[in-house]
Amino acid sequence: MRLPYAPSEPPSSDPDAVDIYARIAARRNPRPLIPLDLSLLHSPPVADGWNSFLGAIRTRTIIDQGLLELAVCRVAVLTQAVYEWNAHAPLALKGGIQPQVLQAVRTLPSTATGEAGEVLKANEALEQSSLTSRQKAIVQYADEMTQTVKVRDSTFGRLQTEGFSDREIVELTTGIAGYNCVSRVLVALDVGENNAKEMKSVDELVGK
Repeated sequence: MRLPYAPSEPPSSDPDAVDIYARIAARRNPRPLIPLDLSLLHSPPVADGWNSFLGAIRTRTIIDQGLLELAVCRVAVLTQAVYEWNAHAPLALKGGIQPQVLQAVRTLPSTATGEAGEVLKANEALEQSSLTSRQKAIVQYADEMTQTVKVRDSTFGRLQTEGFSDREIVELTTGIAGYNCVSRVLVALDVGENNAKEMKSVDELVGK
């Protein structure tokens, strides 16, 4: 961590901070505050807004949680956010993503960047992978949102063709955007001291 972590308990002299700590602790319960919380709590108002936004994505959305975690894992791979991968790859497996699919998400080349020939080969590799059609649509969407920001009409249309509702598309979009924000904070501040480490392998995660 490039900064010292904030105290795990709020200053009793600041009632607003006490309330904010309590809200974050309630979402984490029964776990303690995590390093990301203790990084953000240098600015309690920012930590509070973060907790509300990410809490809504994690606990109040209707999109399949396995698919959402698959998207988060793809963001982690593209942004080299080791902390994010190690936290969310187990959740993807728990949400029903098969190990071979998670491994593909980790190793497939980006479908969004590179020379035209490279992008073509990357898309061919995605289509030939073990991912389902819906999972492929999500990976392609996450690639473009994360790396080029602008999403092609064909990529967006594929989500609709795959049957995602308007609400699910908004939840997927905000989930990908939100965890891009998370990964950038994690990597910039080296939260959890993970930047120099390797992402856990899928075999290691499955063997837990």
